[in-house]
Amino acid sequence: MKLLFIDDEEELISTIAERLEFREIDADWVTNPEKAVDMIKKKKYDIAIVDVKMPGTSGFELKKRLEEIDPDLKYVFMTGHGSEHNFKKGCCEAGERYYLLKPVNIEYLLEVTNQLMKE
Repeated sequence: MKLLFIDDEEELISTIAERLEFREIDADWVTNPEKAVDMIKKKKYDIAIVDVKMPGTSGFELKKRLEEIDPDLKYVFMTGHGSEHNFKKGCCEAGERYYLLKPVNIEYLLEVTNQLMKE
Protein backbone atom coordinates (compact mmCIF):
# COMPACT_ATOMS: atom_id res chain seq x y z
CA MET A 1 0.00 0.00 0.00
CA LYS A 2 1.34 3.43 -0.97
CA LEU A 3 -0.01 6.46 0.86
CA LEU A 4 0.43 10.17 0.28
CA PHE A 5 -0.36 12.54 3.16
CA ILE A 6 -1.21 16.10 2.18
CA ASP A 7 -1.43 18.49 5.12
CA ASP A 8 0.10 21.84 6.04
CA GLU A 9 1.00 20.53 9.52
CA GLU A 10 4.47 19.10 8.83
CA GLU A 11 5.11 17.77 12.34
CA LEU A 12 1.84 15.84 12.35
CA ILE A 13 2.14 14.16 8.97
CA SER A 14 5.86 13.46 9.16
CA THR A 15 5.28 11.68 12.49
CA ILE A 16 2.37 9.65 11.09
CA ALA A 17 4.37 8.70 8.00
CA GLU A 18 7.32 7.64 10.15
CA ARG A 19 5.10 5.45 12.33
CA LEU A 20 3.64 3.81 9.23
CA GLU A 21 7.11 3.17 7.80
CA PHE A 22 7.86 1.12 10.94
CA ARG A 23 4.94 -1.06 9.86
CA GLU A 24 6.41 -1.38 6.37
CA ILE A 25 3.81 0.88 4.76
CA ASP A 26 5.12 3.23 2.07
CA ALA A 27 4.00 6.68 3.23
CA ASP A 28 5.12 9.94 1.64
CA TRP A 29 4.00 13.39 2.73
CA VAL A 30 3.84 16.94 1.46
CA THR A 31 2.77 20.21 3.06
CA ASN A 32 1.96 22.00 -0.17
CA PRO A 33 -0.98 21.13 -2.45
CA GLU A 34 1.02 22.07 -5.57
CA LYS A 35 3.77 19.66 -4.59
CA ALA A 36 1.09 16.99 -4.11
CA VAL A 37 0.01 17.51 -7.72
CA ASP A 38 3.62 17.05 -8.86
CA MET A 39 4.07 13.91 -6.77
CA ILE A 40 0.87 12.31 -8.11
CA LYS A 41 2.18 12.94 -11.63
CA LYS A 42 5.47 11.17 -10.83
CA LYS A 43 4.48 8.29 -8.56
CA LYS A 44 1.54 5.91 -8.28
CA TYR A 45 -0.25 6.05 -4.91
CA ASP A 46 -3.13 3.93 -3.69
CA ILE A 47 -4.58 6.42 -1.21
CA ALA A 48 -4.26 10.16 -0.62
CA ILE A 49 -4.97 11.28 2.92
CA VAL A 50 -5.87 14.92 2.57
CA ASP A 51 -6.40 17.69 5.09
CA VAL A 52 -9.60 19.61 4.39
CA LYS A 53 -8.30 23.07 5.36
CA MET A 54 -5.01 24.16 3.85
CA PRO A 55 -3.72 27.59 2.86
CA GLY A 56 -4.89 28.48 -0.63
CA THR A 57 -7.18 25.51 -1.24
CA SER A 58 -9.42 22.96 0.39
CA GLY A 59 -8.86 19.23 0.37
CA PHE A 60 -12.08 18.83 -1.59
CA GLU A 61 -10.84 21.23 -4.30
CA LEU A 62 -7.49 19.46 -4.41
CA LYS A 63 -9.25 16.12 -4.88
CA LYS A 64 -10.84 17.43 -8.09
CA ARG A 65 -7.41 18.33 -9.47
CA LEU A 66 -5.85 15.03 -8.47
CA GLU A 67 -8.70 13.01 -10.00
CA GLU A 68 -7.76 14.45 -13.39
CA ILE A 69 -4.26 13.05 -12.99
CA ASP A 70 -5.11 9.71 -11.38
CA PRO A 71 -8.78 8.71 -11.51
CA ASP A 72 -8.02 5.48 -9.58
CA LEU A 73 -6.61 7.25 -6.52
CA LYS A 74 -8.67 6.74 -3.36
CA TYR A 75 -9.15 9.39 -0.68
CA VAL A 76 -9.46 9.79 3.05
CA PHE A 77 -10.08 13.30 4.36
CA MET A 78 -8.96 14.55 7.75
CA THR A 79 -9.56 17.62 9.84
CA GLY A 80 -9.05 19.10 13.25
CA HIS A 81 -11.67 21.83 12.71
CA GLY A 82 -15.42 21.93 13.25
CA SER A 83 -17.85 19.27 14.32
CA GLU A 84 -17.66 15.64 13.26
CA HIS A 85 -21.23 15.87 11.91
CA ASN A 86 -20.44 18.78 9.56
CA PHE A 87 -17.16 17.20 8.48
CA LYS A 88 -18.83 13.87 7.74
CA LYS A 89 -21.49 15.69 5.71
CA GLY A 90 -18.80 17.48 3.67
CA CYS A 91 -17.02 14.19 2.99
CA CYS A 92 -20.26 12.60 1.79
CA GLU A 93 -20.91 15.56 -0.49
CA ALA A 94 -17.42 15.06 -1.95
CA GLY A 95 -18.25 11.41 -2.63
CA GLU A 96 -16.09 10.05 0.17
CA ARG A 97 -17.17 8.16 3.26
CA TYR A 98 -13.82 7.71 4.98
CA TYR A 99 -12.50 10.43 7.20
CA LEU A 100 -10.14 10.97 10.11
CA LEU A 101 -10.31 13.43 12.96
CA LYS A 102 -7.14 14.94 14.39
CA PRO A 103 -5.31 13.88 16.39
CA VAL A 104 -5.11 10.83 14.15
CA ASN A 105 -5.36 7.42 15.78
CA ILE A 106 -2.85 5.21 13.91
CA GLU A 107 -4.81 2.00 14.50
CA TYR A 108 -7.98 3.58 13.12
CA LEU A 109 -6.02 4.98 10.17
CA LEU A 110 -4.79 1.46 9.35
CA GLU A 111 -8.31 0.08 9.68
CA VAL A 112 -9.69 2.71 7.28
CA THR A 113 -6.92 2.34 4.70
CA ASN A 114 -7.10 -1.46 4.77
CA GLN A 115 -10.87 -1.32 4.27
CA LEU A 116 -10.48 1.14 1.41
CA MET A 117 -7.92 -1.10 -0.29
CA LYS A 118 -10.43 -3.97 -0.30
CA GLU A 119 -12.95 -1.92 -2.27
